[in-house]
Amino acid sequence: MQDVAKRAGVTKQTVSNVLSGRVPVRPITAARVREAIAELGYVPNLVARSLATGSSRTVGMFVPTVSTAFYAGLVERVEDVLEEHGYRLLLCTTRRDGERARRHLAGLTSRSVDALLIAGDEGLTDHLSLLSRTRFPVVLCAWETRAPARFPVVTIDYEHGGYLAGRHLRSLGHEQVTVLASPAHGPRVSGFRRAFAEDGLDVPDSAVYLAPEPSFRGGMSAAEEAMRAHPSSTALFATHDVLASGALEAARGMRRSVPGDLSVVAHDDTPDGVLAPPALTSVALPSREMAREAIRLLLREIEGAQPADPQRRLLLPRLIARDSTSSLA
Repeated sequence: MQDVAKRAGVTKQTVSNVLSGRVPVRPITAARVREAIAELGYVPNLVARSLATGSSRTVGMFVPTVSTAFYAGLVERVEDVLEEHGYRLLLCTTRRDGERARRHLAGLTSRSVDALLIAGDEGLTDHLSLLSRTRFPVVLCAWETRAPARFPVVTIDYEHGGYLAGRHLRSLGHEQVTVLASPAHGPRVSGFRRAFAEDGLDVPDSAVYLAPEPSFRGGMSAAEEAMRAHPSSTALFATHDVLASGALEAARGMRRSVPGDLSVVAHDDTPDGVLAPPALTSVALPSREMAREAIRLLLREIEGAQPADPQRRLLLPRLIARDSTSSLA
């Protein structure tokens, strides 16, 4: 750092201010410092910096997986927001395994992170007690089940998402429907049922099929079973786009046209769903807004403002109608 200061003709403290971004530096001076850093190939010692400042400028993040478009996109959005504020991301995947989640949580509490963002509640709810003694802020996001009261939550109104899907199908005249769901998606199914109940119609338990896994194959298997058991059903709601994609393939295999014979509405609005033939009608989630709000709460507490209130912030999804749904002939 002293060599950089000498090359740039500034003090060592000025170099530190440019690197940390905490103290404003005149643009022309900052540019001179960065030029000297590039010329000398200087790389800050992050461990030494964290010891000196008490901050690692690192935020940990838990997600169930990065193999789905929703969580992969959410990770990228969180990383973008953190970079805007000079922070790095440390990512852990639980792979929907409770024991793996427990090990990661136990290990992370002993690592040098400034905050923790936990996205998705699969496999984690029973292990959050491990965070009771942490000294860093914790925020939950994309949380579908009831969250512990001591943590702030920024999530999506998933029940309303299911309701939007149901009202869309009802507006098209559909009455006999089936549902493909993952076990964790109870609120989406409840919202869907509420939309039909408003018109005095019932979506019975026998019309709800749990996919064996949240995948294309799982959706295809569940859809085949649902269509064989309910041949008169004119519409299908899938609580994941990936399940809906599997349902489209199952419909093709059983020679049912979409949307002519079967309307399909999905949830999550991932890029794969847009590209599917036909393009999926889906409930779009405000994941960018969710990422930005969750990180805002974390950074506010990290940087010395008052702790975030342990309340639940619900963001509203919206339905985007595309080619996979049509009115009942």
